[in-house]
Amino acid sequence: MRTRRNSRPACRKSARPARLAALALLALLALLALSPGLAGPSAMASATGDAPKPARLIEPPAFLDAVRRGKLPPIARRVPATPSIVDLEAEGRALGRYGGTLRMLLGKQKDTRMITVYGYARLVCYTPDFKLKPDILERVEVKEGRIFTFYLRKGHRWSDGHPFTAEDFRYYWEDIATNPALSPFGPPRAMLVDGKPPRFEVIDETTVRYTWQAPNHDFLPWLAGARPPSIYRPAHYLKHYHPRYGDRAHIHKMVHNEGRRNWAALHMSRDRPYRADNPDRPTLQPWVNTTRPPADRFVFVRNPYYHRIDTAGRQLPYIDRVVVSLGSVGVIPAKTGSGESDLQARYIRFDNYTFLKEAAKRNGFSVFLWRNLKTAHKALFPNMNAADPVWRRLMRDVRFRRALSLAIDRHEINQVIYYGLAHESGNTVLPESPLYREDYARAWTRFDLDKANALLDEIGLTRRNEDGIRLLPDGRPMHIIVDTAGESTEESDTLELIADSWRKIGIKLFARPSQREVFRRRVYSGQSIMAMWAVTANGLAHASMNPQDFVPTHKTQYQWPKWGLYHQTGGKSGEPPDLPEAKRLLELYRQWHQAESEAEQTRIWHEILRLNAEQVFVIGIVNGTLRPVVVSKRLRNVPPKGVYHWNPGAYFGIYKPDTFWFVDARSTARIALPKSRRMRKP
Repeated sequence: MRTRRNSRPACRKSARPARLAALALLALLALLALSPGLAGPSAMASATGDAPKPARLIEPPAFLDAVRRGKLPPIARRVPATPSIVDLEAEGRALGRYGGTLRMLLGKQKDTRMITVYGYARLVCYTPDFKLKPDILERVEVKEGRIFTFYLRKGHRWSDGHPFTAEDFRYYWEDIATNPALSPFGPPRAMLVDGKPPRFEVIDETTVRYTWQAPNHDFLPWLAGARPPSIYRPAHYLKHYHPRYGDRAHIHKMVHNEGRRNWAALHMSRDRPYRADNPDRPTLQPWVNTTRPPADRFVFVRNPYYHRIDTAGRQLPYIDRVVVSLGSVGVIPAKTGSGESDLQARYIRFDNYTFLKEAAKRNGFSVFLWRNLKTAHKALFPNMNAADPVWRRLMRDVRFRRALSLAIDRHEINQVIYYGLAHESGNTVLPESPLYREDYARAWTRFDLDKANALLDEIGLTRRNEDGIRLLPDGRPMHIIVDTAGESTEESDTLELIADSWRKIGIKLFARPSQREVFRRRVYSGQSIMAMWAVTANGLAHASMNPQDFVPTHKTQYQWPKWGLYHQTGGKSGEPPDLPEAKRLLELYRQWHQAESEAEQTRIWHEILRLNAEQVFVIGIVNGTLRPVVVSKRLRNVPPKGVYHWNPGAYFGIYKPDTFWFVDARSTARIALPKSRRMRKP
């Protein structure tokens, strides 16, 4: 360990890292100057958010042949009567041109879901300044914070040409969300207020309404999320797999032939909107998958019925195809550097920056530095649901968590791993958030080995073996195995530095990398006593945003996966929290949902953040880091400065990848229509 660690300072004295530090510092200062504040999620940008409709519509050249031969209606009959009009010039970006193929690299087959994330067609969506506006919907009316009326765009169609109507919302609510066979846990939590679902009404063919007994602060932000909740479904397609509508004998035969458990499993296999891996399933996203899994190359083609156009009358997306190539995660930075991707941020990291900057000169791409908004870029998660009773008791002792945090030299990690450009902090919001308090960021983060040792002694962990390692109450040496997904040298290098300082308080750290799914199973089952991961909570949070990431609400919170699962499933799985502070967080969470003013929400948020800081449920290390974004020099409208965040943001999504275009595009004269298309003349 010492050899690698001691080599780093010498490395930093070389010219290359010095250049890197200077470049990254300039980028950071620019980002800080331009970082947007986060508007409250209840604020809508406007009723529709659309510019005036252009006088004429321009047919994408890729569809000219299909239109000429009558296999596709002309563009005027494919876009909604009131399309969503994107005013690029008002956003300081350029009108584009049709054509081209966007190449991207992803790591595994289920990563096809990232095209759904990046495409970011949602009922309502976030703008780049984090305001909500209608998107798929033409208009939204909200009364008393509890009555939501959605107005669909007349003439909007699924990618196979079938009308998108209120029936698609009704099918989801009555035949999926409230059907125990397809939704055994009932409707999603964001659709429950005080445990009660809304009253759903179909007003007419293009209008639906949801009414709750009390305000639902989560509903619109949830609909604008990175992972689309899809409270509508292509009913005309899925009814064939539902015994209420389809041929029961045929459904039974398909279940038997495909080895499914029952009709519900068959239905779910056809209905995975997030994965976007079923070419037969219609979509509303900008690009439609044409490749059946398993495959190592997926081709997505433009949606003929997409609802967005630009002010010149061009139907978006500008780009004809997105081609996703799958491969080993470990080689994606090298392949990106060799010019095999036109737009890449996933699976590349800050420690790839120098290599990518040098490769950019040879291979025709630029490397932008976008800012991560995570509340903790890398963090340690003491598993308070660990299966081992001795470790579980220790992880639940706040003195133990504080001692571990005090024994981390964050300044050293920042200098060695992040060249001094990260923000040394516990797990809390960023300084640009109106909720930020320095005492939250600094709580139990000062490097203090004496205090850490004193806390461990106070717990009673005073016995040591001949190597100076403290002993657990049952006599075992205090060896903490930290599970990781094994995808980054950044994690291993950080753990190496932590191991050095923890050794000085009598604790030996071992890193255990494994494949991501194995890693998660270890955490969820309690086999893992500690994990390293990022906290994806929004660092620019506003009081009117849901504080769920700081409360035990979901199993993916690795500090309390079973408590989170209990809340996530309404008590049907997992375990109820039995730690007083965790119970208090849930009580505050309930109060936040009932709050009637932003001032009250702010007070609740501060108590939640204060509890998290003092209790050190997650041991944050740094935040405010930078993310390399590789962009082909041929690709336009990708902002050189931006934020890279899961939710809100959907990574590239808020910047509308359907508006990206190639400066030298040769629009494909003819592209294959989605495999599921069956011609229907509107």
